[in-house]
Amino acid sequence: MGFGVYIHWPFCLSKCPYCDFYKEVKKNVPQEEIVAEYKRELDFYYQYTSENIVSSIFFGGGTPSLMKPENVAALIDYVAGKWKTAPEIEISLEANPNSDYPEMFADLRRAGINRLSLGVQALNDADLRFLGRTHNLKQAYQAIDGVLQNFDNHSLDLIYARPQQKLSDWEKELAQAASFGMKHLSLYQLTIEEGTVFARKGIKAMDEDAAGEMYLFTEDYLADKGIYKYEVSNYSRPGYASRHNLLYWTGQDYIGVGISAHGRFCFSGFKGNLEQKQRDQKISPIYYASTYNCQLEELSQAERAEELLLMGLRLTDGIDKRLFAENCGLDFDGFIDRERLKYLCEAGLLVDTPQNIRATREGFLVLNGIIEQLCP
Repeated sequence: MGFGVYIHWPFCLSKCPYCDFYKEVKKNVPQEEIVAEYKRELDFYYQYTSENIVSSIFFGGGTPSLMKPENVAALIDYVAGKWKTAPEIEISLEANPNSDYPEMFADLRRAGINRLSLGVQALNDADLRFLGRTHNLKQAYQAIDGVLQNFDNHSLDLIYARPQQKLSDWEKELAQAASFGMKHLSLYQLTIEEGTVFARKGIKAMDEDAAGEMYLFTEDYLADKGIYKYEVSNYSRPGYASRHNLLYWTGQDYIGVGISAHGRFCFSGFKGNLEQKQRDQKISPIYYASTYNCQLEELSQAERAEELLLMGLRLTDGIDKRLFAENCGLDFDGFIDRERLKYLCEAGLLVDTPQNIRATREGFLVLNGIIEQLCP
């Protein structure tokens, strides 16, 4: 089982009009003070997870590429100095083209980053302006070149289903994205979330049928290029799925530090410190939900099961029922609504086997509704 560390850097140079994540728009940030706070949080979580082996570290945001490379290196070293780390640890960082400076990507590589995720979002200047991005297409191309020159593992973010976007326009962008040689693509449909600038301006999301057509086209087009969907919004070349994000979707353990970060982890005492007699009784694992600032809440079996259902059905491989039971102590077939499951399978939206349950191609178009119906 993997164990991940998520480090949330909430600061940005500007806030995009579609974004509903927690962000702070600041230019002068006391980075050393914040890094010291991260270390304090890591110390707290270590007492619960000391036996785990870190398989991934993910710097997300916000715009973590605004961090000084020496601070990125300091946090990587701090994690590695406390926990054991996997030999092939994945260390990712999200970057924006507008935080680029000469040698930035080389500096990040030297700091210990070995997977770079670049938030481009569109491949034409008009839509970059519409999305509120502060970089232009030329800067995006320069950043892509910098990533490819410095990293062997990389990802590109794009947003589609923009208002008035035609399928033929999206096909051209997909063709470009596939041609860059990136190992991974994260492709998100534009949604208009309450409280965002787009919502206040009355921007309307694309018609669901048109967006669904784009979604299915994207899957087929990229598969033909050797880039395969493995999660509802994520595609990769074989062997390059995001190992850190797979921790979330498969119910493995992770901790999060920083404002807006959260975690889900099993108290490591369950794994190694209980008496053999207790282990033989198959006591259910004790899972915690963690939030800033080192707040812990013990999850009930039902709460844990709902999260595993919500996250697991996002994967094209779906949910492994044996792992589901191991992670929450409940039998999958006993937890979900069997009558609704039967209906969804007959409707061609789910495939159910004794070992696994997964969404079909058509099921992914209505995934949120499926999950709502399955939860008891």
